[in-house]
Amino acid sequence: MQEHKYSIKEWAKDDRPREKLLYTGAENLSNSELLAILIQTGNRHKSAIDLAKEVLKLGKDSLAELGKLSVKELMKIKGIGEAKAITIAASMELCRRRQSAAPIQREAVRASQDIARLLQIKFRDHRHEVFAVLYLNRANKIKHFEVVSEGGISGTIADPRIILRKALEQDAVSLILCHNHPSGSLKPSRADEQLTFKIKEAAGFFDINILDHIIVSEDGYFSFADEGII
Repeated sequence: MQEHKYSIKEWAKDDRPREKLLYTGAENLSNSELLAILIQTGNRHKSAIDLAKEVLKLGKDSLAELGKLSVKELMKIKGIGEAKAITIAASMELCRRRQSAAPIQREAVRASQDIARLLQIKFRDHRHEVFAVLYLNRANKIKHFEVVSEGGISGTIADPRIILRKALEQDAVSLILCHNHPSGSLKPSRADEQLTFKIKEAAGFFDINILDHIIVSEDGYFSFADEGII
């Protein structure tokens, strides 16, 4: 016997998140109601909002933690298939991109803390180390942001040739190196320092300046420039 799926339209009027959003605004919906709209349908045993509550529980009732879950992890919930999991993951990525499209990307870079805030948004859902570069023009405005390598929990390797090739393509005159420490530690490793000096030395041959190397975690950030290392 084919399992019947109950759509949001079949719920009691007061329980219809789509209708509630339409007439009262998205800001008046709970997180579970908003997720239920993405999930769309439940099944014989659970409504979409029941499934949404389970998804939130898997994310420890935190949207920040929910954004870290992979499609496969979301699919561990019975009733969340691949299509639903992909929809949820896509919505989390849109949230990240909206937050990271901050004014700092249109203004001249002035302080390490401004860049650190941007990087914390971009990196906060990564459970592995990511190395990225900010490419700046003569006005110290960000022209381009690019992840150049991704590694494991303990480290990643960045190739100076790839970084400098992109700098020449972007006509960048300055770079800010950056990576995250998923462990939470902000202390740069010896390998971090060696890579920084290697890239700085290579960039000097092209008159490209390395302004800073910023390490971020959920707990804060470390700036090579602020600490006088670079």
